[in-house]
Amino acid sequence: MKKTSIAVLVSGGGTNLQALIDAQSRGELEHGEIKLVISNKPGAYALERAEKADIPTKVITRKDCGGQEGFEQALREALAEAEIDLIILAGFMTILSADFTKNYPRRILNVHPALIPSFCGKGMYGLRVHEAALSYGVKVTGATVHFVNEIPDGGEILLQKPVYIEAGDTPETLQRRVMEQAEWVILPQAAELVSRQIMEEKEKRHD
Repeated sequence: MKKTSIAVLVSGGGTNLQALIDAQSRGELEHGEIKLVISNKPGAYALERAEKADIPTKVITRKDCGGQEGFEQALREALAEAEIDLIILAGFMTILSADFTKNYPRRILNVHPALIPSFCGKGMYGLRVHEAALSYGVKVTGATVHFVNEIPDGGEILLQKPVYIEAGDTPETLQRRVMEQAEWVILPQAAELVSRQIMEEKEKRHD
């Protein structure tokens, strides 16, 4: 059976994409293969990371597509063309509509830099999440990988990993530690987990 085809959607530096690429090169992404990286921002450094790893890239912007509907249509077409089985959002800064997500039930993964249901939902992304955790005074934060549905950060949770908050933490130091200790660990694990499930489902259908 051929491996589960993965598309990674990015908007920025692509550190989570790099974690996936590294896991793939170490053989930890046994049942999946990154076949496409799509950015909604031209010039995102994530595109360079993909090109260095010989992964095809594509830039699709809302502006070029005349809004969200055209953007999502172009996205669907690119995913279909590359025969993608699994979509991973890795620092992808566009909320996908219910119209889009319902076409891919249990086929879109996202990593969120907190332990859902804490510090999540609309408007909670990037440093804002870590600012909220610090101002609330929690002692433990972390990261969550979940399936994506029509509710921001509302899909079924797959994996979580805690990270302890340390004295003197700033949003920036906390962000870095959550990435290193949690996001970069559980995102590749979740990608492998779901890739394996998809391959097993395909095998059953072929039997």
